[in-house]
Amino acid sequence: MSTPQAALDTILARITAARKTAIAPAPFTTLIAVSKTHGEDHIRPLLEAGHRVFGENRVQEARAKWPALKADYPDIRLHLIGPLQSNKAREAVELFDTIHTLDRPKLADALKSEMDRANKNLDLFIQVNTGEESQKAGVAPAAAERFIATAREAFGASLKGLMCIPPADEEPSPHFAMLKKLAREHGLPWLSMGMSGDFETAIKFGATHVRVGSALFGARDYG
Repeated sequence: MSTPQAALDTILARITAARKTAIAPAPFTTLIAVSKTHGEDHIRPLLEAGHRVFGENRVQEARAKWPALKADYPDIRLHLIGPLQSNKAREAVELFDTIHTLDRPKLADALKSEMDRANKNLDLFIQVNTGEESQKAGVAPAAAERFIATAREAFGASLKGLMCIPPADEEPSPHFAMLKKLAREHGLPWLSMGMSGDFETAIKFGATHVRVGSALFGARDYG
């Protein structure tokens, strides 16, 4: 059975290899270790191996496990990669360093208010629903230009990039290409795209952040 250190080394090696074969890779590719549903016993081995960038889907779950871990490892960078309710904005700003799922004016207003109140500048991604799936969060591609302009006016340099989750039953490349085109057109340098099954493809399209969970931690425990 693979150890956490071995799994981390394998994923980092795959990222390096994918960057080498990409025609125009991003200046960097950050591995976000997605630890949702996994407890401290799974997370600490990666921290001990030197990894510091982690992702969670839910504010409530993150609140239960990350304050103690951050106390032991103050240089942890925590990313929220799941949908965020506006009424959870204060907790999200307190807990996280980066939010990947900005997708509507009400949430933008709530985050702006809480960031100002806390005097804390988070890095922000706008989630784009590239597949226009009704069950999935994210701004529609046709509405992205207007929302990017609105968010840029509110957040300035804190607005870093775009994020997407392609439909599970579709080839991801067109979705990554769409996101890259949108980001380039609007001068946004970061692209959060690619998960355990497709992060190498995402890197070829310029991903700066890849969100890898099961390939690092194994199957999730939803019990």
